[in-house]
Amino acid sequence: MANSKEIQNRINSIQDTKKITNAMYMISSMKVRKAKQKLENTEAYFYGLQNGISEILLHFPDMQHIYFDNRPKDMNETVKKKGYLIITGDKGMAGAYNHNVMKEAEAAIKEAEEFRLLVVGEIGRHYFKAQKYNIEENFPYSANNPSIHRARMISEYILELYNNEELDEVYVVYTRMVNSMKQEVEVQQLLPLRTREFVKNELIEESQQKHTQSSEFAKEALEAADDWYLIYPSRKEVLKKLVYNYITGFVYGALVEASASEENSRMQAMQAATDNANDMLRDLTVQYNRVRQAAITQQITEVAGGAKALRNKKQKTK
Repeated sequence: MANSKEIQNRINSIQDTKKITNAMYMISSMKVRKAKQKLENTEAYFYGLQNGISEILLHFPDMQHIYFDNRPKDMNETVKKKGYLIITGDKGMAGAYNHNVMKEAEAAIKEAEEFRLLVVGEIGRHYFKAQKYNIEENFPYSANNPSIHRARMISEYILELYNNEELDEVYVVYTRMVNSMKQEVEVQQLLPLRTREFVKNELIEESQQKHTQSSEFAKEALEAADDWYLIYPSRKEVLKKLVYNYITGFVYGALVEASASEENSRMQAMQAATDNANDMLRDLTVQYNRVRQAAITQQITEVAGGAKALRNKKQKTK
């Protein structure tokens, strides 16, 4: 059994570690609140972009666009060159957060014949390099303190690859915070955008039915509707600008969600570490008290034994 000094040293060491885990918990909780506030501040703008795209698609349901999934060229492709934007953390001590993201990303990658990896976060970059994946070297973006500027830079990089037909589809792998106790890794298609996600199915079908009606009256009504619904400089140019901002907003939202999820996971990990430290301190305190009590008992026994020996010696000398 360890002596009281060794136990006391362990208690002091655990108490120091507990101070660190408590401090990290407080820092992470503050970052989670800031991330939630960032999301709330941008939600109105993001939903406004969605509504703008929906309006254009609803009035022009037959319009084909490079950023949407309704072009015959895209439908006829047999092999899709896929890009994966994978958002991980820059540091550990966040439980299974990074592991879950990388596991989900690897599962998605296995389904692709041709792919390119765009990894955000040092943990993910180190992991995929170690696994011999070819990742984009000119993509050194951090997961800490997400900003709209960083989201715009990432979006421009992705859109450049997509516009140059180096990528046919782009997916985002990130962690979404469901609530304060639960996070889920999601794989969402970023490009091309899915038309039916912006316009309700029944509205699309209604518009398509109107456009395919055989009566001259219906054709004239539709042409007249197209004439008064004017978009400057053109519908495709406006839609292109809206999509650019939408992609930037989506990436920004994914970065903020991932950051909040990472800090929330770190909060849980630090809380678990603090609880474990408290349990260890309780056990060590009991152990320390037992050792200390045993030492005191031994000292009392030795003193009593010594006193008895002296009495016996005095009696013999008499």
